[in-house]
Amino acid sequence: MPDPSHPSEGAAPLHAKPDKAEGLLPAPPPQHLLGPPDVVTFKKVCKSFGNGAEAKLALQDISFTIEDLPNVGELITIVGPSGCGKSTLLRIIAGLKPHFPATSGQVLVLNQPVMEPGPDRGLVDQKYSMLPHLNVINNVAFGLRLRGVARSERLDRASEWVKKVGLEGSERKYPSELSGGMQQRVAIAATLILQPRILLMDEPFGALDPGIRLRMQELLIQLWSEQQSTVFLVTHSVEEAVYLGDRVFLMAPSPGRLVDIMKVPRPAEPPEEIRRKPWFINFCQSLLRRLEEESSAPHSVKV
Repeated sequence: MPDPSHPSEGAAPLHAKPDKAEGLLPAPPPQHLLGPPDVVTFKKVCKSFGNGAEAKLALQDISFTIEDLPNVGELITIVGPSGCGKSTLLRIIAGLKPHFPATSGQVLVLNQPVMEPGPDRGLVDQKYSMLPHLNVINNVAFGLRLRGVARSERLDRASEWVKKVGLEGSERKYPSELSGGMQQRVAIAATLILQPRILLMDEPFGALDPGIRLRMQELLIQLWSEQQSTVFLVTHSVEEAVYLGDRVFLMAPSPGRLVDIMKVPRPAEPPEEIRRKPWFINFCQSLLRRLEEESSAPHSVKV
């Protein structure tokens, strides 16, 4: 198992101060010769809420690097007991307060420090985030409207995304007329139409019925393979994490820590079929045991 805190081989070297006796050091090579920048980097990131003796440490020394995989992308699933900081980690990447900024450590997106939310990151959670006074097509097109895209163009693009998520014929319906699964499809389309480099998903299918949840997992795999973006998906479902993830991040609580990163084969079959495979069953059982161990292990909470 590789060390999750080990830096990427493509990372730019630190520049030493030149020795006056030797003259100036040569300029570092251009970025394109070093390879694409890493998508997300955490370096010993800690996050606490509150001050003084009342402060609660939510994340402790989180370190990992997600390298850029051109024409491939990567889907990272994050599992762990309640209270281990999974959602806090996502919102630090997104630049959303009060989780952002980190209390200490460094957070980089495309080798640049995260300063605020940006169009390169999109967030989908189980609240669906639909505007109740807008119908489906205008909800999907809303982000393009904020970017100043002309009405005809944004509606054409929104119409394409409505079809991609299987809602053709529901363009004029309002959120109150949609089921939970339909609302989540709208939320995914409204995010992906903006083509974020990083998609952050916090329990996006947690409130859905089991059958609809499986269909949404298939839809996500399909859309993600087309977008080839980097996806971070938080889930409480071990089976969902193993089916969707290229890598599974296992977190432990009190305080939140990243304790393992597990590589998983990419799904080539529908979730109902792959869940019957012996390797899948064994992987899930092993991960469940790890979760139980981490949930019951005593840890001290210090700030």
